[in-house]
Amino acid sequence: MTRARSLDLPLRDGVGVSAVALPQTGPWGLMLDFLDQRMPAVTRAVWAARMQNASVFGEQGQVLPPEAPFHGGGRIFYYRELAVEPVSPFTESIVFQDDRLLVADKPHFLPVTPGGRYVRETLLTRLKQRTGLLHLSPAHRIDRETAGLVMFTVQPQDRGAYQNLFRDREVSKVYEAIAPFRADLQLPLIRRSRMQESAAAFMQSIEVDGEVNAETRIELRECLAGDANLARYALHPSTGQRHQLRVHMNALGLPIVGDSIYPELLPPQDAADFGRPLQLLAKALSFVDPLSGQPRHFESKLRLTGGV
Repeated sequence: MTRARSLDLPLRDGVGVSAVALPQTGPWGLMLDFLDQRMPAVTRAVWAARMQNASVFGEQGQVLPPEAPFHGGGRIFYYRELAVEPVSPFTESIVFQDDRLLVADKPHFLPVTPGGRYVRETLLTRLKQRTGLLHLSPAHRIDRETAGLVMFTVQPQDRGAYQNLFRDREVSKVYEAIAPFRADLQLPLIRRSRMQESAAAFMQSIEVDGEVNAETRIELRECLAGDANLARYALHPSTGQRHQLRVHMNALGLPIVGDSIYPELLPPQDAADFGRPLQLLAKALSFVDPLSGQPRHFESKLRLTGGV
């Protein structure tokens, strides 16, 4: 299965069609026979119902009924049936939009793109449903648990130019985090280390010996009022390793408030506690626009509260 790129069918619930390539020849008399054999995770009865309900289409966008004969070559398109998903109680907002870019404030607990059990309850799907922009695509990603800015391209022809900005580290990114305060730690400092996925702990990344591949500048913004001994930090990553900010803060004895992975991986029921979000926010993005040559700067309208 692949995402459809050459056929513009309308979104359903914010989700576009999927596509499957057809072999040139085969033993199938009907398209239904092909789908039943090639994609057995969906039963023949379900495929027949989808075709009956005008949810399967040919190369030219024509509806394929259950009796449609098999013709080799090209592709056919279909809408998936979405399962019931956990609903995030938080709402995204659009910070900026023009004919090339859309920048959104993503709430905590909302994935950026579909994957696993999340399709409808993702930032991309919500934004497509809200704006009707069929070709909206993320230029980068942040973790499901992290809130803040995510930038999307509007037109397919612009996608590569903006994605390359992140690949080539030409975007200045600023994050905010709330974590314990350490009076003995001299800030600002730059944390440099080599990171890799842990072989022992699922989902965790770890620091190991070797050539540096992760670098973060950490600054103290303010100590928070109250008796929780917490502070607000500004984090400036110059690299983009998985969980980099969470690993670097934890390594300094500053685990980010609400972190369900560091220093300890919590059970899923605890990790999904909407009342205690990870206190990490993608606060600002700055770069020179690769198409116009003009400087761009975006700031999140969200603010971390401490989550305690």
